[in-house]
Amino acid sequence: MQDASFHYLLMATHTTLQKKLLAQLKDTGLTLGQPKVLDYLKEHDGANQTEIARGCHIEAASLTSILNRMEEKGIIERRMLNGNRRSLHVFLTDKGRELGLQVDRSLFDLEAQGFAGIDDTERQQFIDTLLKIYHNYCQEE
Repeated sequence: MQDASFHYLLMATHTTLQKKLLAQLKDTGLTLGQPKVLDYLKEHDGANQTEIARGCHIEAASLTSILNRMEEKGIIERRMLNGNRRSLHVFLTDKGRELGLQVDRSLFDLEAQGFAGIDDTERQQFIDTLLKIYHNYCQEE
């Protein structure tokens, strides 16, 4: 391995996971960023764009273009709630829910691949440590 530093391994692992996920989902037509939004909307259907951007750690401008493409493909729809024209809420369509299930299955498979040969205790320790690191970074925001 070229570099075993924390930042390199984290970035390389993330990039590899993204590539593998998109390869598994190539027949769906989903593009970079869309699986993350589908995963978020699975638990937060009807969220507004600000909530989605925050939850997915995506800049608002990038999210707008991701959502536009998803809406064109019939994966999501935007609706006003309570007549408030200033805030559109994003809902999964039936097609979006089905694609979300495919994303779930792929993520489950990739997680199993990533944790192969790692026992449950080690896995939980890793998750706990990574969560602490994440929270440390979030304190600065």
